[in-house]
Amino acid sequence: MAIAALAASICLLGGCDFFRQLAGRPTSRDIEAKRLRIEREAEAHQRRLDSLKLVQKQISDSLATLDSLRNAKESMVSTRQLATSRGYDLPYRYYVMIGSFSSPANAERQAGKAEQAGYPATRIPFRNGFIAVGVCPSNSLTEVYASLRKLRSERFCPKDAWILNNE
Repeated sequence: MAIAALAASICLLGGCDFFRQLAGRPTSRDIEAKRLRIEREAEAHQRRLDSLKLVQKQISDSLATLDSLRNAKESMVSTRQLATSRGYDLPYRYYVMIGSFSSPANAERQAGKAEQAGYPATRIPFRNGFIAVGVCPSNSLTEVYASLRKLRSERFCPKDAWILNNE
């Protein structure tokens, strides 16, 4: 009888964890810790999947924009083709180029027109002596293409404006 009372008190005070521990099975604390670990791993996995979906969408948007550029016969020039002599470091990947000038005064005049219209201009010196004027810098091809289409309606923007790809 004393053993039965002892077993009953152990069950009441310690619950099933006592017997689980005796049998070498995980206790409720172990089970709860594992449940939390599984939830954290599932959340981390979902964040990775969401990140992957975002990258896939960006790639898809960029490919669609490249197709639009190709279909519209727009120009996109790489800085490898127009490398600067001084290793000029541009902070953005893409620029809408609104002119390339052999005369620094003409480049300044075009940059001034852009800035008057509210578009900060970047002067980019190239090794061939020309100075290009770029506006609407972006790291997104989709954004810079939209800027190019918008700029075409501005008076200062030439019809042959192009996109500089600063790879």
